[in-house]
Amino acid sequence: MSDLVADFEAQRSRLFALAYRLLGSAAEAEDAVQDAFLRWNGADRDAVVTPAAWLAKVVTNLCLNRLTAARARRESYVGPWLPEPVLTERAALGPMESAEQRESVSLALLVLLERLTPAERAVFVLREAFGYSHREIADVLDVTEANSAQVYRRARAHLDGARRRVPVDRERAEVIAHRFLAAAATGDLAGLESVLAADVVSWADGGGKVSAARRPVRGVEQVARYLTGWMSRQVPGLEVSLREVNGEVGFVAVVDGRLWGVVVLEVVDDLITTVHAVANPDKLHHLAAQLGTA
Repeated sequence: MSDLVADFEAQRSRLFALAYRLLGSAAEAEDAVQDAFLRWNGADRDAVVTPAAWLAKVVTNLCLNRLTAARARRESYVGPWLPEPVLTERAALGPMESAEQRESVSLALLVLLERLTPAERAVFVLREAFGYSHREIADVLDVTEANSAQVYRRARAHLDGARRRVPVDRERAEVIAHRFLAAAATGDLAGLESVLAADVVSWADGGGKVSAARRPVRGVEQVARYLTGWMSRQVPGLEVSLREVNGEVGFVAVVDGRLWGVVVLEVVDDLITTVHAVANPDKLHHLAAQLGTA
């Protein structure tokens, strides 16, 4: 392996983690990283002082270009749009040791990031997920430090009221997840309601490719009925396993060796506040490859 390729490969996982947080799409993140490699391959080496900083700047700007087009596509998306789920058990998106690190890739936060402008999203991700100083962000985005700080404050103002920052004990979350699955799979409405928060919301992303609710389902009774309605169906060859998805407890459903869908639970104060279900087959390719079921 040449030094050029080796230098890039040393940064690949970090670049993917950055691109994924900016785009909410594993497929688009992979494309952005590959485009960055092409630029790296043709770059003037004498002009590159620090490969890591140079590549982060290239990937960020490639993602900013993609975000504008992605926003237009999502306006015509059929039903709720959710990010592509990613297994994070092996630090595919960076360390998952703290509640803050897990939140930075949670589906809930990635959905909230859709509220931001591309510039706000870039500043927020670089600052909160990667610990960049405003001077470093200014170098990446070609703005002033003062402008970076101003954009960051604006991004925080858009998000802070909607973010849930209560740390979740992983073992407790798994216990609740098992209770959730057992109740939903057997049609136990009372058992399911006991683990749902009063303001629980269920989101389903079928993308018009598979049957899924095209509006969020809200409230304990409504969510319980909705979930037992489809999760208690007998599907031949179905295998469900508990996994860590986007830093949270989730379930991966495989039918006859093929990934069928993913359900991710947000647990706050021992109750499930949000259920994210992704069944659009176009959004399962990356996770299927991680599982070896692609």
